[in-house]
Amino acid sequence: MAKNVVVIGTQWGDEGKGKIVDWLTDHAKGVVRFQGGHNAGHTLVIGQTEYKLNLVPSGIVREGVACYIGNGVVLDAHHLLEEIGKLEAGGIRVRDRLRISPGCPLILRYHVALDQAREAAKSEGAKIGTTGKGIGPAYEDKVARRALRVYDLFDRERFAEKVRANLEYHNFVLTQHLGAEPVDFDAVLAQAMADAEAIRPMVADVSAELYAVNKAGGSLLFEGAQGTLLDIDHGTYPFVTSSNCVAGQAAAGSGVGPGRLHYVLGITKAYCTRVGGGPFPTELDIETAGTPGQQMSSKGREFGTVTGRKRRCGWLDLAALKRSIIINGVTGLCITKLDVLDGLESLKLCTGYLLDGQRIDLLPMGAEEVRRCEPIYETLAGWGGTTFGAQSWDDLPQEARAYLHRIEEICEIPIDVISTGPERDETILRRHPFGA
Repeated sequence: MAKNVVVIGTQWGDEGKGKIVDWLTDHAKGVVRFQGGHNAGHTLVIGQTEYKLNLVPSGIVREGVACYIGNGVVLDAHHLLEEIGKLEAGGIRVRDRLRISPGCPLILRYHVALDQAREAAKSEGAKIGTTGKGIGPAYEDKVARRALRVYDLFDRERFAEKVRANLEYHNFVLTQHLGAEPVDFDAVLAQAMADAEAIRPMVADVSAELYAVNKAGGSLLFEGAQGTLLDIDHGTYPFVTSSNCVAGQAAAGSGVGPGRLHYVLGITKAYCTRVGGGPFPTELDIETAGTPGQQMSSKGREFGTVTGRKRRCGWLDLAALKRSIIINGVTGLCITKLDVLDGLESLKLCTGYLLDGQRIDLLPMGAEEVRRCEPIYETLAGWGGTTFGAQSWDDLPQEARAYLHRIEEICEIPIDVISTGPERDETILRRHPFGA
């Protein structure tokens, strides 16, 4: 019987979703990416090889698994082709296994120019920390009903007419409002037409194909990008991404019915990290040697996959996690990077906040409210042993098990999976998402 699982990040992204998607893929006929763009990054370690993916679903490193890019993804076709080329150079078959929805809005050169010019024009405290890849402006065009979609690529005359109209508008903003250089029409058209022919064989009716897989008894894995606290509706607005990155978007962003999403796995780092601007209640100092924050940063190798920027680090925030559990309808949690906490004498869990003198137990909505939140901590004993590479619950130190149990108690949700390292077998399974 077909069962569909959604893998979602419960924090500010970078929770280790790629490894978990790869680990679960041997139970799925296909892996579906349903939102975001190439501002997302998944790093997979398979044996001695490290794969860095932006657009191609993480299931691509599993031979024989189909991969889908749904209509909720904003697509930079040129970047996608470069990514495919790198994977193929490493011996991975991609083109006959990847399907792209014709409904994907396209990211074009003027979107990138707008993204970078806007961020450059902001004062330091107002910068979002965007990757500058054109994601936000592409989603803006979609909502404004002027986006070009993948299907437009295959009608040159129609495509050129729409690009010309868009450039008239966007170049005005670039030159007159932002003081930037205009984008050349001929360059946009030539690049898009060249990319069109290369991706044409991979374009397919993703919604219909996913329905057919389920009808034939095959299970699907839906792969989210970024994290819940960066969601355009539910995150720390305006320091958020430009898409919905919650579990419900798996339906809208791929063309499946919400009733066919059977299990939601919430990926949660054993501590918290954040890239770019925005409030972060449990943030720690990551520069001072010997501090918990510095250990999280260095031992966790906390650098952005796409940008290379240092990630900010802090204690695990359960008030934020509980908000994510509610929004996503999380069935079970997967805790990642537990080993990064090895050796700390004591650990803190944020169980709520003081906001304007009142205790609250859930992350509030909006960046300004979150900035005023003072974390309320509960202190637990650390552990002296190692959790790295552990493959069973009994292999974990008693204090590590107590830390995980306390997360379950406060969040009222089971921890079904624990990742103890980057390799596939460095995983503790307590309840299988495809079997639950």
